[in-house]
This record gives sequence, C-alpha cells and structure tokens, in this order.
Amino acid sequence: MDFSEAEVKVFQSTIVAFNMYGLKLTVDQIAKTAGISKKTVYRDFESKEDVFLKLVDYLWDSIKMEEEDALSEEGLTIPERLRKIMSAMPSWYSAINLSQLSGLRETYPMVYEKVRNRLETGWEPTIELIRQGQSEGVIRKDIDVEIVKMMMDASLERFFEEDILDRNNIRYEEGLQKVVDILLTGICEK
Repeated sequence: MDFSEAEVKVFQSTIVAFNMYGLKLTVDQIAKTAGISKKTVYRDFESKEDVFLKLVDYLWDSIKMEEEDALSEEGLTIPERLRKIMSAMPSWYSAINLSQLSGLRETYPMVYEKVRNRLETGWEPTIELIRQGQSEGVIRKDIDVEIVKMMMDASLERFFEEDILDRNNIRYEEGLQKVVDILLTGICEK
C-alpha cells in the first residue's frame, strides 16, 4: 500500500500519542501531536479506528520491506537470512510502546483481527527459505514448517494480547529476538 506524506505524518503522530495515552488517545491528541487540525485528520481518515486500521497496514508494510531487504542481502547463509526475516522490524518500530496494546481485542476488535490476519499471512518467503534450507541440508528435514509458523504466530499474538513483556521488563524487539533464537537454535546445549 502506498501512503501519502500526510497519512504517514498522522501515523507517526499516532504512535507518539499512543505511547502517551494508550488506546484511549483521541483524534484531537493525534492532531495536536501532528501539529494539524482534527479536520485535516478527518480528511484522510474516517475515524480513530480507521487511523488504527491503516496504521496496521503501514506497520506491516514496513516490516515486509525489511524482510525483502534481508532476502536480497548478499553473503548471508540461509539460517542468517531466516533470522533476519523472522525478526524483521523497522528501526523506528521500537519507539512503539506495545505494552499499551493489551486491551486491543476488547476495545478495537476489527483492528485486533487485522493484526491477527497480518501475523498469519505473508509467510511464503519464510516458508520457501526454510524448505530451501531443508533441501540444502542446513535446516533439519524433520521440521514441520507449519508448526514453526504456528509457534511464531502464537508468540507474537501473545505479545500483543497481554502485558507479558512489560511485566517481565522485556522490550518487544528483545522478546522477538529471543523467540526467533529459540525457534532457530532450540533450548538444549549442543
């Protein structure tokens, strides 16, 4: 999806306002953070929920661009490429206080469903890379790719549903790295 400069400005301001006010932020707070009027926000978005719905697409599109960069990066082994793809996250993504999302399912069920849908789709490049690694002998052949996908999906969904990371003083990117590490290397000493 392509987004206008005005939409991106609203998205960036929404992230800042979200970190301050959580899911209870208002369009007025978004507009003030962006330095624009509410009317200007409503020119591009129907509602606060519409801002959130489009923000989900913006965030995931940014992640997919990071994944594409990892896929095309020269000199990486398949496991290194998998690690980069599975933990792909734009640098500015760490600015989002994801602990504020714990009530998303109840407050904005459509946004929550969109997040779930985006978590569950777009796995084709990762699955293809795992299968390539299996055929080249660098990924175990007995690994069920669908189980790997399900484990990753469930872990990330859990991050969005509860304040589990916040309670354990773990930043999202750190939690993501730990999940990817466990999925790629296991828990047993070699």
